[in-house]
Amino acid sequence: MSEISVLGAGAFGTALAISLARSGRDILLWARSDEAVSAMQTARENLLRLPGKAFPAKLAATSHLADACTAPILLLAVPMQQLAGFCEANKTLIQHKTLVCCCKGVDLRSERGPLAVLEDTLPEAEIAILSGPSFAVDIADGLPTALTLAGRRQDTVDRLQSLLTTQNIRLYSSLDPLGVEFGGALKNVIAIACGLAIGAGLGESARAALMTRGFAEMQRLVLRLGADPATLSGLSGFGDLVLTCTSEKSRNYSHGLKLGASTAIDPTVTVEGVATAQAVARLSQGLGIDMPITTAVTQILNGQISISEAAEVLLARPLKRE
Repeated sequence: MSEISVLGAGAFGTALAISLARSGRDILLWARSDEAVSAMQTARENLLRLPGKAFPAKLAATSHLADACTAPILLLAVPMQQLAGFCEANKTLIQHKTLVCCCKGVDLRSERGPLAVLEDTLPEAEIAILSGPSFAVDIADGLPTALTLAGRRQDTVDRLQSLLTTQNIRLYSSLDPLGVEFGGALKNVIAIACGLAIGAGLGESARAALMTRGFAEMQRLVLRLGADPATLSGLSGFGDLVLTCTSEKSRNYSHGLKLGASTAIDPTVTVEGVATAQAVARLSQGLGIDMPITTAVTQILNGQISISEAAEVLLARPLKRE
């Protein structure tokens, strides 16, 4: 039996599985498709989502969810917009497990993050959130990074911090899972904004301004939600924001970049920030929180305004102290 199973064989889930297995743990990677698993077993790599990254000997793949869920620790690497449905459909298999959520975003229907989704659906599970600056290809290549592992219970976080630290992933702990998960979600929206600015030729100074004022938006919202805004100064906030807003490896930044440059976009690529922008715009409006960059991104994505019009609106806002 595997010590840890990773549920979801996208690029990030596969990379985590590779890193954990390379560190000597028995890991089982679950994918929904029988064909995908068969291909992974034959090639010993995920040709579809993370090609060229070989599976260590201790990593196995399966399409049988019941087999994967025999592990005591489950890493949930399914997309955020599928998380609620996945947990509800498979409640009997995962409700008594230790769950580590590895997706980033805000649910479009409920306007809640993964912590609330999991706690409502699976009240008996031990739950933690894993987030921070990380690209799947870097993790799979064994390059060093540091992430934040957060939960409500100190004993759970301490145990998982030890178990999930690998040769190339250093984990820092936090007891503010709400701040950690919203930092990881909100930075995706700002990354789209930065991509739009660079793609449209507005310049790197504009990107720096968007990152800085976007960070202020992030802090305002998490404070209103009851999280510690200081959490956003760590890896899961500032660290992830810097990475995601400055690299074309970021799906969210690249999405904005292509939109800004009016180039073709691959509709099969999951861009979590698109749905998160819609959800957060509604959430902030309902809470009375001023989030002008998020609002502008949402309006651009919806085709309500152009990038140049959004820039004019943001520049014309009333002057104030920083």
